[in-house]
Amino acid sequence: MAIAAGTKAPDFTLKSKTKDGLVDVKLSENFGKKNTVLLFFPLAFTGVCTQEFCDISNGLNGYTGLNADVIGLSVDSPFAQEAWAQKEKISVRLASDLNKAITKAYGVEFPNLAGVGDTSARAAFVIDKAGVVRYSEQTPTPKDLPNFAKVKEVLATLQ
Repeated sequence: MAIAAGTKAPDFTLKSKTKDGLVDVKLSENFGKKNTVLLFFPLAFTGVCTQEFCDISNGLNGYTGLNADVIGLSVDSPFAQEAWAQKEKISVRLASDLNKAITKAYGVEFPNLAGVGDTSARAAFVIDKAGVVRYSEQTPTPKDLPNFAKVKEVLATLQ
């Protein structure tokens, strides 16, 4: 079960692959500066995940305009995430939770997805500048998308 709104967000430092090599993505770097939208997704190179992140990338200004940083997390390696991002022109910052520690900390582990193993469930969290979860949603199935209108509505209250 996903952690609830009002909970202190578990901090993390995860790896992301960029053209400059592996870099750290640390949630608490946003604390005191901007709000964060964490988007957990099951696997790169899958249809629903690709559509979700292409749509988010195309509308990224809608989030930056609300003083929010968007981070996508999956259990894929940072190298697979980067190959996917390049292929699909995804501009959202991606972070690898290969050992599933953050997926478990946020309570969004999806067991044995399609018989291939445990992944992150599809989930969205809005975390304010103080590091408190203000919105928490795990979708009923990996094929369902989060309520992005609600995510933006919550962000608008945090300006």
